[in-house]
Amino acid sequence: MTMPTRSLGTTGPQVSALGLGCMGMSSAVYGDADRTEAIATVHAALEAGVTLLDTGDFYAMGHNETLVGEALRTAPAARREQARVSVKFGALRDPDGGWGGNDGRPAAVRNFAAYSLQRLGVDHIDVYRIARVDPDVPIEETVGAIAELVEKGHVRHIGLSEASADNIRRAAATAPIVDVQLEYAIVTRDIERKILPTTRELGIGVTAYGVLSRGLISGHLTHDSRFAADDYRSVSPRFQGENLHHNLDLVEALRKIADGKGVTVAQIATAWVLSRGEDIVPLVGARTRERLAESLGALDVVLDAADLAAIEEAVPADAAAGTRYPAQQMAHLGTEQ
Repeated sequence: MTMPTRSLGTTGPQVSALGLGCMGMSSAVYGDADRTEAIATVHAALEAGVTLLDTGDFYAMGHNETLVGEALRTAPAARREQARVSVKFGALRDPDGGWGGNDGRPAAVRNFAAYSLQRLGVDHIDVYRIARVDPDVPIEETVGAIAELVEKGHVRHIGLSEASADNIRRAAATAPIVDVQLEYAIVTRDIERKILPTTRELGIGVTAYGVLSRGLISGHLTHDSRFAADDYRSVSPRFQGENLHHNLDLVEALRKIADGKGVTVAQIATAWVLSRGEDIVPLVGARTRERLAESLGALDVVLDAADLAAIEEAVPADAAAGTRYPAQQMAHLGTEQ
């Protein structure tokens, strides 16, 4: 298979049409993870032509960056050189795994970058972005600090994550922004109202995470699914009680369409995000080679007008029950809800 490519905005690099989100490869997010299988999955992704790898310095307290660094170090040189690493920073953690807000001060930006470069074992970060806009620091100061890292060669491109339309405009007026990382899925379409029109006006790309809504629309869950205490979904509103039952009914409606095309629910859900525009690069959160192979199959799924209409009828916008984060985390999102 020849991997199609897409550009991260008008000023960013060409990357694979599907990126690999690595967060779930570290424990303490979706339960136990297998390091050996995770590294093998990164290698398989690189071999398949996936070039965009996404991580965050706060994923499992730096573990995820170390894992990605090891995977790159042990990959064939040609594949390693093609990889583009996107890093989120700024989320503050404590030894008990708690969250302490976000830090976008210029001194903190430089500090976070220094540690990420060390853990990843690279001499530059391809796309660097604050995970959530710090409400106490003007976005111009945070982006300006990243721009200084670009000038010094430590960072190649500047991105954003979960930023409002206003913050996107202010950031873009400060320095070139290649993309904004946003949750986008058939059941999560908030960005269509204000943010997507803004990024398209400004020539900024979107890297879409949560395309399977943390497994909710993967087609692999049942009404009897239960989640371990260390699995984020055990507290996520969309996976609780009646919300879960309602949302899985939506999945079954989607499954009928997928079955009619001879593909899986996960593949049609990922293909839907791919169909929303060439400026959107979905990040698939595959933790195993099996799930990666399924995700890559979405590249072969063609959705015509009739398919898209059927999907819209089966899962209308705002049809999902429950917010995508618990109330406290929703309050810290920088995007319009």
